[in-house]
Parts: sequence; structure tokens; C-alpha cells
Amino acid sequence: MQHKQKCILLVDDNPINLQIGKYILSEKYEVATALSAEQMFYYLECNTPDIILLDVEMPGINGFEAIQILKTRDKSKYIPVIFLTSNSAADDRLKGMSLGAVDYVIKPYLPQFLFERIAAAWGILPMC
Repeated sequence: MQHKQKCILLVDDNPINLQIGKYILSEKYEVATALSAEQMFYYLECNTPDIILLDVEMPGINGFEAIQILKTRDKSKYIPVIFLTSNSAADDRLKGMSLGAVDYVIKPYLPQFLFERIAAAWGILPMC
């Protein structure tokens, strides 16, 4: 029996970050991308990813505002969210977690570290 490959929605306003992230994550997962929170919400109208990797600093709706919206919608409130950001300020980490994120990963990140954080978000052991 073949298992469904888990789907990750990667949201970042930087096209290079999306390209690199998709390249890394496609090794183990199906990856969809969005250049903005607005594109993410459009994607979520018809799709339900297994996890969302969300940039914090984006024009328009930023990551903190986006997660607040996600957590109020029945269709998306249980999707785990990991913030991926270059902002390492402790206050922002605490804010992200208090808004419902399951983790906060600082860019640049090592691919294996990101795979482990994703696995932890799902409560499974990482693949070696």
C-alpha cells in the first residue's frame, strides 16, 4: 500500500527563498509555494496542506497577522505552522509561539535541522 506524501505550503515573499526551500523540501515532501499571505489564503480555499512554513516579514499581511487569521478559520486552524524567518529577536519568537506557531526556525537553516523541526511538529521521529 502506498502512503500519501505529506504536503508542505511554503510562504515567503522572496522568490529565491521559495526556490531553495522547494528544492530542499521536495526531497521528502510535496511542496506548494506562495509569495504572500494573500496567495496562501487563496491556495487554502481549495487545498489543505499538512503543515505551513511561514515567513514573518512580508509586505501586506505579515506572518504574525496571517497566523492570527489562520487560527480563526475552521479549515486551517489545526494546520501546524512553523515560522521561517531571519529575525532572531527573542520577543518575536515568543510572539510567534503565543499566536499558535509550533516552532520558529531562523534562516539560514541547515536542511536536516528543518526536516527535524517538521517531523517534531507532526510528532514523529525524523528520518536519518
